[in-house]
Amino acid sequence: MAFGAFSGETVVIEQPRRRSRAALWLLLPGVVYLAATYLAPLVSLVVTSLKTPDLTNFDIGRYQYAFEIGNYGHVIATYWPIILRSFGYSALATIFALLISYPLAYFIGVTLRTYPLWQALALILVIAPFFMSFLLRTLAWKAIFADEGPVIHFLQSLNILPANAHLNGTPFMVIFGLTYNFIPFMALPIYTSLERLDLRLLEAGSDLYANPGSTFLRVTVPLSLPGVVSGTLLTFIPATGDYVNASPQFLGSTQTAMVGNVISDTYFNLQDYPSAAALSIILMVLILIPVAIYLSVTKTEDLL
Repeated sequence: MAFGAFSGETVVIEQPRRRSRAALWLLLPGVVYLAATYLAPLVSLVVTSLKTPDLTNFDIGRYQYAFEIGNYGHVIATYWPIILRSFGYSALATIFALLISYPLAYFIGVTLRTYPLWQALALILVIAPFFMSFLLRTLAWKAIFADEGPVIHFLQSLNILPANAHLNGTPFMVIFGLTYNFIPFMALPIYTSLERLDLRLLEAGSDLYANPGSTFLRVTVPLSLPGVVSGTLLTFIPATGDYVNASPQFLGSTQTAMVGNVISDTYFNLQDYPSAAALSIILMVLILIPVAIYLSVTKTEDLL
């Protein structure tokens, strides 16, 4: 309790209220949900990765609980070229998606800001691929770039490709598919950052005799960096584990297999559950390393 300095009135200063237990009860459903959908599967994955074959039962897919840490060394020694290939494909796809998405997001978020109708239409066109199945979009590109398709014939007529050349099943098509399918994940976060950009800052740059290039590099890019970081993570992480684009049934071949394809084949066809689980955990850990470095370099750790 305190007294007024001039009026002599009594002023009651309340102590900060203790955090209500109701808030903790409100958080409980979310905590239970995360534990059921993330922690429990992760623990099960770790336990499965340490299993060994059941020597008392020689049926395929029979394993017993153990602590076989050698499963990790086995999958690394066996599949390290595919692991490197997966990171290479996803890194290139992320770079290409950024090069395509940033100008697109800038055009929608800055140039079209004074034209709301056209801005909304452009956003719809960016989001439109989500209205169609991921698999159907990928199969459509496979048909477009088929050996008997119009694209191959056109490139062969220009002598860009030899007569017996093909694109499906090549690294080019895998990277192309990854880039195309993840462009909305890159463009939308960047657009969100640019749409909030105060255009008066760009005008101030020109008033201070900065050319458009300097204004873009010193004002626009730093202010849009949170969107770039978010879009990069939303593209790189799922692209590394993708198994659709690199699959022989879609745009890839056995020579372009990524880690996701190996995990799927090891689990469903070979029924080698420990190897599939170990490879999944290794992939998660390896993804965290470049992500942590990237966030550290860009000084945006607060996005974690």
